[in-house]
Amino acid sequence: MARLWLATQDTHWIDEETLKARAVEVTTSNVGDAPILPELLNQIPADQTIGSVTADGAYDTRKCHDAIAARKADAVIPPRKNAKSWKPNSAGAIARNEAVNASRYLSRAIWRRWSGYHRRSRVEI
Repeated sequence: MARLWLATQDTHWIDEETLKARAVEVTTSNVGDAPILPELLNQIPADQTIGSVTADGAYDTRKCHDAIAARKADAVIPPRKNAKSWKPNSAGAIARNEAVNASRYLSRAIWRRWSGYHRRSRVEI
């Protein structure tokens, strides 16, 4: 089961175990990182299990959470500081609301340690 981290500078996914890039997307500078997350996930064959996807707060969007949930993976994305719960109308929204509640209950710093978010620095280049 792969654990993927998004390296935001280069827009690629790295496998935690092998440290190899699993997906790469090259875009022009006017394209944000978050909108291409679904395309990156689609580069990984559907029969390969993704355990979790870790990315920074810029990926705290409905589209990103829904794409990750569609692959049955856990999203490890810190909610924005002013995050409010979303209407729970999708698996991605439900998972994100749990992260918002945990972040509020534990504090952002403790949530980052508890969730494993701090481990993403292992694969950033």
